[in-house]
Amino acid sequence: MTVATINGIPINYQVKGDGDLVVLIMGTGSPGRVWDLHQTPALVAAGYRVCTFDNRGIAPSGESLGGITMPDMVADTAGLIEHLGGGPAHVIGTSMGARVAQELTLARPDLVRKAVFLAGHARMDHFQQVLTEGERQLFDSGVALPAKYRAAVTAVMNLSPATLADDHSARDWMDIFEFTGGATSPGVRAQLGMDRAFDRRGAYKSIMRPCLSVAFADDRMIPPYLSREVADCIATASFEEIPDAGHYGYLERPEAVNKVLIDFLAK
Repeated sequence: MTVATINGIPINYQVKGDGDLVVLIMGTGSPGRVWDLHQTPALVAAGYRVCTFDNRGIAPSGESLGGITMPDMVADTAGLIEHLGGGPAHVIGTSMGARVAQELTLARPDLVRKAVFLAGHARMDHFQQVLTEGERQLFDSGVALPAKYRAAVTAVMNLSPATLADDHSARDWMDIFEFTGGATSPGVRAQLGMDRAFDRRGAYKSIMRPCLSVAFADDRMIPPYLSREVADCIATASFEEIPDAGHYGYLERPEAVNKVLIDFLAK
């Protein structure tokens, strides 16, 4: 990995492959290396130059403990693209990263060739706003959930019932969540502190770049109707829904997700 100073803070990133640049933007609380499990290898094999990075809030990138805003994250991604030689680049984000990609496509269309929003959303409904506030309160209380309970909650919120119905898959995922989970870092708490009471449906009507909004059919965190709203707002957007996939659909159904990504970028 390489560290560059972008917008006054260190941003940890890596680049693999050759060809047109694809920038992958991860969601809340996760490092950029998560993409390396499935999406980075597939995109490199398809002939793309792929950049993954740790958003501000995720060490060793700057944790921005004084607070994080969406414009901060958009500026970080824009600055990284410029650092890598400028756009336009293909931009793919998931969850919070999808929102970064959406806002970047709106604010800096000169840097975006095509954009894909996995679990994208122009707003959050009441459930997501209450859930986020609950996560903030849990962190601030100092309460640590037992590892097995935390793993079970993570699985229910982020995986498809189809995955959990298979004993072998469920056991593997629960083991992963139990042993890779832990206390929320102050940087992730800063990410959780970002505004959730937004509605960008009107603003996204101005996006003119080719876009793809991808929903995961069993996503409890960002249900498909919110991702469809994004596609409905953007005249140049199309919509895909991946079956038997929860919020971590890019990890649960990587072959299906990778095919959708590569097919769209190749058009």
